[in-house]
Amino acid sequence: MKKLFLLFTVTLIWCCKEEKAMPTLAETMKTYTIGQMMDNEAIGGGSFSPDNSKLLISSNRSGIYNMYTIGLDTGEMMPITASDSSSVFAISYFPKDERMLFRMDGNGDEIFHIYIRESDGSHRDLTPTEGARASFYGWAEDDKSFFYTSNSRNPRNDDIYEMDLETLTPTLIYENTEGYSIDGIADNKKYITLGKPINTNDSDLFIYSLEDKKMAQINENQSANNGSDFSPDGSSFYYTTDDGAEFAYMMRYDIESGAKEKVMEKSWDIWGTYFTEQGTYQVTYINEDAKNVIEVKDVATGKNIDLPSFENMDITNVGFSEDETLMRFYAGGSHTPSNLYIYDLSSKEQQKLTDVLNEEIQAEDLVNAEVIRYKSFDDLEIPAIYYKPHQATEENPVPALVWVHGGPGGQSRQNFSAFIQYMVNHGYAILAVNNRGSSGYGKTFYQMDDLNHGDKDLKDCVEGKNWLAAQPEIDGEKIGIIGGSYGGYMTMAALTYTPEEFDVGVNLFGVTNWVRTLKSIPPWWESFKDALYKELGDPHSADSVRLKAISPLFHTDKVTKPLIVLQGAQDPRVLQVESDEIVAGVRKNGVPVEYVLFDDEGHGFVKKENQITAYSKVLEFLDLHLKKEEVTPIKDGGI
Repeated sequence: MKKLFLLFTVTLIWCCKEEKAMPTLAETMKTYTIGQMMDNEAIGGGSFSPDNSKLLISSNRSGIYNMYTIGLDTGEMMPITASDSSSVFAISYFPKDERMLFRMDGNGDEIFHIYIRESDGSHRDLTPTEGARASFYGWAEDDKSFFYTSNSRNPRNDDIYEMDLETLTPTLIYENTEGYSIDGIADNKKYITLGKPINTNDSDLFIYSLEDKKMAQINENQSANNGSDFSPDGSSFYYTTDDGAEFAYMMRYDIESGAKEKVMEKSWDIWGTYFTEQGTYQVTYINEDAKNVIEVKDVATGKNIDLPSFENMDITNVGFSEDETLMRFYAGGSHTPSNLYIYDLSSKEQQKLTDVLNEEIQAEDLVNAEVIRYKSFDDLEIPAIYYKPHQATEENPVPALVWVHGGPGGQSRQNFSAFIQYMVNHGYAILAVNNRGSSGYGKTFYQMDDLNHGDKDLKDCVEGKNWLAAQPEIDGEKIGIIGGSYGGYMTMAALTYTPEEFDVGVNLFGVTNWVRTLKSIPPWWESFKDALYKELGDPHSADSVRLKAISPLFHTDKVTKPLIVLQGAQDPRVLQVESDEIVAGVRKNGVPVEYVLFDDEGHGFVKKENQITAYSKVLEFLDLHLKKEEVTPIKDGGI
């Protein structure tokens, strides 16, 4: 009996010691500076060199995006460009040599030009027309030219050009006088596909023969129709449509007969499909509950190949070498930035080429988001993505923010955001709402905010706040709202039209005067302008009365809660004057207002130095006005 008692006592002591030796993640996690969080590297692209020895990528490791190569054997990254002003984004290696294409704009003005980097390291602008923007559209089948669009002839319309690789001289192959959007160009130079937006959801789709100059409309009914790719033999064309359905499915159109066939349907939107260079594989992207799902089909067998799998991560993007022996892919999640991998399609071996998470950050300290759904004021189910801080408990409730995406018609997705993780790491819960009008949840849901912005979509955000306040780990008396572009508009609408619902507002380059914004949209949006007017209203018509009524600029006297505004001076979509005037108007109320302006940024901040400044200013603001703490100004990437 004594032995049993002794054993029980020892076991009890051991268990107690074990409990003490196992602190919670909230007790062990580190709090990171904005400098540490922004030192995570962001990479993109991945064009194989002709000999399959390297990949051409873009990376912001220098502080802004530059072009690099990465060796497949060594994983060593070599800088190719060293811009310290405008970001450089890699497009592709040339098909048969190591010349490269890349694109740059002017500090965020979105007027992109296409550049060549020669084998000797020199580079020049291939599309030098001042004020005109160009977009790469792919290589010709014979690898002797590439296609691109440019609005150099008419700022309102994109024409299609072919650039000869020997002479580097362009030839106009399609003059776009009717304001179509360019959906695609056949590798064999025989056809192009064109779109004509009807509204922000629906568009007509056409196929145009460059040989006989004939145009055929593919869709029969009003619906969302978007071109994807031509079949490898050029006989058919693949496109997505939501004709008669809530979600987009995939169709095949026979060019000679005009016959159409449904080839794939999912319970979510199919975003698009493409064929690899030799036609061996067909890659399809599906938008499944705010994350990418990718299927790669072996065309010969009609079966999907097995892709690598990862715990708590998804493959977000894939690309193939020209000989189709290798696949590069990105894998990541809401809690980790995406890394680049190489995959041998024959041996099934994979190799991780990058490790973009800052080595000073413990991966377990970052938060994996959770998809939740809540009921809005009218019982409509609203999807949202919830980031709960590790330190949030019923005993330690934390402040929170409702995050609103851009758009209108955008979608908060399950992607990594250093900004969100920074705020969550510092004890702020984030609920990224996909209010009515967001894409990805069916066309009925998508069109629910047409001509109704600042009303029911705003009420969805308020109900998101109410959902947060009902969670035991949230301090319901400390909930703010944050968003960029359209999300910035929603921030200002919330502070203006529901002034007592949110405790603070963070407005990143948000629209505040819809009449002015809709009148000043960039000329290259011409093909989309009428569709945008149908969703939001025509500022040149009687709609201007309603647009003024929903524009926060004209109702700043209603704002009573602290506000911070961040803006890029080169922004072509939401002009700087939008932020200048909202700041001046709210300051007249005696409300605390902070304004952060970047001379060298556009619609969103891409330079690390500016991101560090912007996000640290936001955290200072939140700590002072939402947590109501004493704040020490953050310097040099500090707290």
